[in-house]
Amino acid sequence: QSQVVESGGGWVQPGGSLRLSCVASGFRLDYYAVGWFRQAPGKERENISCISSHGSSTHYADSVKGRFTISKDNAKNTVYLEMNNLKPEDTAIYHCAAADYYSNYVRRGCLYRYDYWGQGTQVTVAS
Repeated sequence: QSQVVESGGGWVQPGGSLRLSCVASGFRLDYYAVGWFRQAPGKERENISCISSHGSSTHYADSVKGRFTISKDNAKNTVYLEMNNLKPEDTAIYHCAAADYYSNYVRRGCLYRYDYWGQGTQVTVAS
């Protein structure tokens, strides 16, 4: 069964850091772009970052630019989201999704037809 599974969420104080992982099984991420999304209670889902299949091109939403870093280890079939200087407004469920899109470059706005979605991992930023 092909799937992606997120991990690494938890509770952290404002200013703290977390690293999320998105592990794929049943398919190779070498050929897939991967996006990270989040959804807070009562809010719409927000795309916050994505990375190309080659891992050489990335995109970030303004809300996380300069604080979050996405990276890809195709050998481990894993994408990471390093989150620093976390704020209470970063509290949400974080999902990763994989899109069958083989390219050096990300699509504008990370607008892909995503093939696989994970269940999500909760991130809570509070004192």
